[in-house]
Amino acid sequence: MVMMGEMWGQLGSVIASVMFVSAMFQNYFPYELSRGIEKYCHKFLSLFYPYIKITFDEYPSDGYERCKAFAAIERYLAANSSATAKRLKANLVKNSKSLVLSMDDYEEISEKYEGAKLWWTSKKFHPTSQSISFYPREDEKRYYTLTFHKKHRDVITKAYLRHVLDEGKAIAVRGRQRKLFTNNNSESWYGYRKNMWSHVVFDHPATFETWALDPKKKQDIISDLLTFSKAKDYYAKVGKAWKRGYLLYGPPGTGKSTMVAAMANLLEYDVYDLELTAVKDNAELRKLLIGTMSKSIIVIEDIDCSLDLTGQRKSKNEKDEKKEVNDAEDVKKAKEASESKTSQVTLSGLLNFIDGIWSACGGERIIVFTTNHVEKLDPALIRRGRMDKHIELSYCCFEAFKVLARNYLDLESHPLFATISKLLDETNMTPADVAENLMPKSAEEGSETCLENLIKALEAAKEEARMKAVEEEKLLKAEKEDKLKA
Repeated sequence: MVMMGEMWGQLGSVIASVMFVSAMFQNYFPYELSRGIEKYCHKFLSLFYPYIKITFDEYPSDGYERCKAFAAIERYLAANSSATAKRLKANLVKNSKSLVLSMDDYEEISEKYEGAKLWWTSKKFHPTSQSISFYPREDEKRYYTLTFHKKHRDVITKAYLRHVLDEGKAIAVRGRQRKLFTNNNSESWYGYRKNMWSHVVFDHPATFETWALDPKKKQDIISDLLTFSKAKDYYAKVGKAWKRGYLLYGPPGTGKSTMVAAMANLLEYDVYDLELTAVKDNAELRKLLIGTMSKSIIVIEDIDCSLDLTGQRKSKNEKDEKKEVNDAEDVKKAKEASESKTSQVTLSGLLNFIDGIWSACGGERIIVFTTNHVEKLDPALIRRGRMDKHIELSYCCFEAFKVLARNYLDLESHPLFATISKLLDETNMTPADVAENLMPKSAEEGSETCLENLIKALEAAKEEARMKAVEEEKLLKAEKEDKLKA
């Protein structure tokens, strides 16, 4: 025991001597010399220390924007550390649907990747000087440290880090709150420019399961969408921007807007509802495109009504009207009226928006046009390569009716289905009208009553169509008789 006490006493003396020498060294040696000696000491120790450390700061030194790599790592570790870390913290991240659990400060976890063991450590640095700052990176600096053996350098730097960043971004997409955007009017208040897009939370319940459409056609659309969402490398290989155009056309009430919502819910994309009449000119249209994010659907509804984009130059009537404007005052008024148009977006500008050079900025975008009159659109606007897939949404068929019956009445089959199937083959009725007739109007109405209401509506529509056909036949007959008499 006496020898042990003497040994501890000697060790204490050595430590005190080392601390004294260190203090003297820092006080009496120049800073440059001490830093140089320290640098060589680190080099000497690195010869025997086999591990490499990589630091990821939350805020880089050149700006106040949060580092995207740090955010991706935080989400990756949150998904992989909650089962092993002993201390966690919960954050409500902006645009996230739920709480995010992440490693607490000064916590460490380990994992293996392709045989390489590595360690993640969460740290925080507090500045010694106390000052008031509006920027979080000046108050405290959070960072992650990745430690691994130097023999695994290539695996970690070339494969593992890319895996972490990609997985972290994918987790952010899956957990984010999706948005529905609309473009703001181009006007500004007192010279202050408003944001190009404003948004609300996108919470539309439509899915492909509840969408009334023929199952084969529906499955074809789903397969096309999923193939596109996984085709980043393929698009790069063929030299095309990672985007795809869909043209949805058909009578009103056939589910064009519902399909857009179902597409967004399937792919978990944001939706940008572009109102062309609120766009000042082609330059502003280009800025709106740049302002959209990846993993999004850009929708222009009723494009045949938005602007004069039929591709027709000037009709004969317009030319005749122009010839009649001979008075100088009338010409001036016509010019002022032309300049006062709310939008000067041209067909050329819209074509460049869809597949011009600027359309390649970003990726994983879907552009959707909807129209009730596809014949009015310029062929250049809807050709393949711009609108890659043309989807006709027509009147309700029996397969689509069965989806609606299941949604509204919880019915898989019923004796009245045979009658309804026959009437749907003979009558044109949109899915929206069928759904309205299937919806119970009171608590007393049962499923059979709703089906009978639908049958009555189909019979009435059939009779109306028959009467209309008779009237048209009479008119044609009268016209032929008039021509014979003439």
